This record gives sequence, structure tokens and C-alpha cells, in this order.
Amino acid sequence: MLWITSLIGKIVVFLTRHLGTGHGSALPGLVVEKIYPSFLKKVLASLSDGVVLISGTNGKTTTTKIVADLLKADGYKVFTNQSGSNYTRGVISAALRQMKRGKLVADIAVLELDEIYATQFVDQVRPRYSLLLNVLRDQLDRFGEIDNIAKMLGYVASHTSRVVVLNEDDPRLAKLGHQDNIKAKIAWFGCSDSASQYYCCDDDLHSDKKRTMQKMASNQSVRLVRLESGLASYSLGAKTQEVRLKIFGIHNALNCAAALSLVREIEGAQFNFAQAVDHLGEIKPAYGRGEVITVGEVAVRLILVKNPSGFQLALNSATNDPALIAINDAYADGRDVSWLWDVSFKKLATSEQNVAVTGERAEDMTIRLCYDQVSVKWVEPDLALACRRFVNNLTGGDGQIFATYTAMLKIRSQLEQMNQGDR
Repeated sequence: MLWITSLIGKIVVFLTRHLGTGHGSALPGLVVEKIYPSFLKKVLASLSDGVVLISGTNGKTTTTKIVADLLKADGYKVFTNQSGSNYTRGVISAALRQMKRGKLVADIAVLELDEIYATQFVDQVRPRYSLLLNVLRDQLDRFGEIDNIAKMLGYVASHTSRVVVLNEDDPRLAKLGHQDNIKAKIAWFGCSDSASQYYCCDDDLHSDKKRTMQKMASNQSVRLVRLESGLASYSLGAKTQEVRLKIFGIHNALNCAAALSLVREIEGAQFNFAQAVDHLGEIKPAYGRGEVITVGEVAVRLILVKNPSGFQLALNSATNDPALIAINDAYADGRDVSWLWDVSFKKLATSEQNVAVTGERAEDMTIRLCYDQVSVKWVEPDLALACRRFVNNLTGGDGQIFATYTAMLKIRSQLEQMNQGDR
């Protein structure tokens, strides 16, 4: 039954590719789920090193890529849902492409899962390892209040068999480390005391006073110590190692600490901290998450933003290059854009940089910027037209685009077309 179902799924994969529905389509997974509901459980059960689940509000796609790349560098055959489709049917679709004769060709699965779907996944498959990144306000129309997200991730932790890796700087995740219903070992990542200013949770957005949190013993946590101009320093007990990162931003430097802590638990005594940190310097940004796309003589950094904390950290990491802000309100973005009022855009007002706005909610974004006294040079709701205008105006340097999810997808496609000469 498994072999036959995987064959049907592969046929659907072939058809979706050739009918233009896209490489990352979840349709094959949906078909397979209908035919054989326990397909994913059966396929993943054969992996010798088990399943890793990565979830949280921000950073799932990037952290999943970092973990997978680190494990591959150490010789693991890794299966991951690298297309970023983080529903169970997306995982199945990705698995079909890596199966031969009904078997997944991998030692370990490293999967990013949406917080809601993660709770459904662990009812089918008990992950050996879970990495929970953060609990932040995001898509309230879908997830509900922030404490509801914490409960979802707590459910995932309670269904993990071996190790749960938690963010010691996130107040809600830190509490999970002391709950009796979590039987797995708890491991930690975070920032050192001097670098704790880097992490921004919802509790800090409207306060000038930084929270102080009880830290675990230093030999139990991988920590980001410092980040200056892309040069990051990480500590593990008495060991400290530096690396120049290719990935963008404060938030992703912390995601690297999360990945190091997780890989340490997976590899055990074979883990080489210095070597793993060195490998971080070779990892490139994930799709649309700080990715740099070259168009002619200019380079444009595309930065996904989708909630207050994430946008704030992206702005804190940004350069003074010209900026385009693209805000949509489709289901995948979150229909309610009131979260923009919890982001401080004052950094954009303190420089002379050129700021433009686009997207379905361009007018709302423009009003928000005006309240922070940011001078908006122009507004163009049409994403494609705005992207072309923005890039063509970059005559003397590079640019950066902050975009919600659906806006990011369309702008990235537009940048690729321009890169191929269609300017």
C-alpha cells in the first residue's frame, strides 16, 4: 500500500510541475493524505535518527535550513520540507520527491511546522527532537492570543520523546522548561547577558526597560554573545567561537544559536562546536528571508516581515539604503494589519534614505510612517510596478525591501524577471 500510494503521489508531483502549479505545491500531499491517512507516519518511522520538529512564530524556515545544512556537513542524509510549506500535506509533498521504491532516502527528518499544524503532526508522529524558537503575536485572526500559541507549543513539547530545545530569553517558552508534563530532556539557547538587548519579544515593544530573566547554567546553553557588522560570537560553556555570517539580521544570528543547540543534542559526543560555528559562515539566507538578489548593477535585499517583533528586529538590523515597504493583507499575511502600529519606524526618520510604499495596504502603511515622521517619497499600490520603479531608481547603490509573505513572493518573482533582463 505504501509503495502504491507513493507512486500515485509521484505521478501527481509530475503533473503539478508540468501543468505549472509550482514545485512547492502541496497538492500531491493532499491527494496522498486522502488515499492513505497514515502515510506520513509510516514513512517517517523508518528513519534511523528520527524526526526533528521546528516551530515557533518567527524563524522556522531559516532555522530549519541552518539545522539541515549543519547536519549535511557532518554526513547526515537529511530530509526537510525546504519549500517552506509547513503544513502536513506540504511535508508529504516534499517527502514524495525524496522517495525511492516507497522508502524515504534519509537518516533524519528536519521539519518546520506551523504552530497549529505542529499540534496535529505530533498526534501522528512523535518527534525525537523539538526546537521551539519563540512565542510572538502573529496573525491574531488565525492563531488567537499569544498565550494560545504558547499552549500549542507546550503540546508539541509534551509529545517529544527525547529532547526539547527552548529559547531561554522568551518568557513563555522559559516556563515550559519547568512543566511536569514534559518528559523529554530540556536544552537551551539564547543570548548572553550583554547580548540580551538583541532579542525583542512582545513584552518589550512598549517599554524602555529590558526584562531580566533567570538564566540557566552556562554549560547547558548555546548563546549568542555578540554581533557586530555580521561578525557573530557564540559561547558553549567556556568555549567561545566567532564567525562572519552570510545570513541577515539579529534574529537570524539568534536562530544560529538555536540550531547549534539542537545539532549538539542530535550528534551528542560527536558534536564539534568550533567546526559547527565555522559551518555557519557558509550558510546562505533562506528564500526571501534576507536573501540578496542582484539585478544588473544593484543588489536588493528581500526581507520577510509578518509581525511586530520580527519587523522591529529587521529594522534594527537594516542599513540606511533606500527602502521599499510592501504590505499585503491576504490570509497568509494576516488580515488585520493593526500590528504595524506596534513597530517603531523612527530609525527610518533619522536618516535621509529614500522610503517608498507598496502593496494592498499601502495607504495604511503610509499613514503609519507619517506618525513616526518618516518622509515617504512615493506610493504605488501595484507590487510589480513598484518593484520596477524602486529598482530602476537605485542608480548609485543597493536597496532593501521589507515585505509581508504574499508580497514577498510576488516581489521575488518580479526581481527574478528583472534579473533575466526584463526591466
